[in-house]
Amino acid sequence: MSIDNGGSGGTMSENPRDGGAAWPDEASVAAIYNYRRLSDRLITGGQPTEAQLAALSAAGCEVVINLAPHEGERSLPDERRVVEALGMAYEHIPVPWERPTLAHLEAFFAAMDRHDDRRLCLHCIANMRVSAFVFLHRMLRLGWRIEDALPDLHALWRPNPT
Repeated sequence: MSIDNGGSGGTMSENPRDGGAAWPDEASVAAIYNYRRLSDRLITGGQPTEAQLAALSAAGCEVVINLAPHEGERSLPDERRVVEALGMAYEHIPVPWERPTLAHLEAFFAAMDRHDDRRLCLHCIANMRVSAFVFLHRMLRLGWRIEDALPDLHALWRPNPT
């Protein structure tokens, strides 16, 4: 799959000006905290419940990528088992809120590359880590212009410039 991004790198099917077609039964997953559908293959959100993970699977999600450590009060300690039992692939890249590193970002980019032709749900606890990582992916890997990448980030929060 490909993206029209002005000819600069990346393959994820995202058009910067199009939120994408609705997922089947999208209403069932829209209750996820800070839910955002960014394209026909990419949704993001805060920590889903087990019931919401089941709804994601039923709605056609193929891969769940979790950027939150498992120690959080809202986390699902056995999330991998739940996700895989529902027939979805699972990737866990625990990114500490106060100390994300280049290694975390590179692991995220690699996961996005591995699954660039699949329907993805990216989540953390509140969709803030994820929104920042998606912003960086769009800018650095997909070649988006900043004015196209910023609105989805700023729809949820405005990171501290430091």
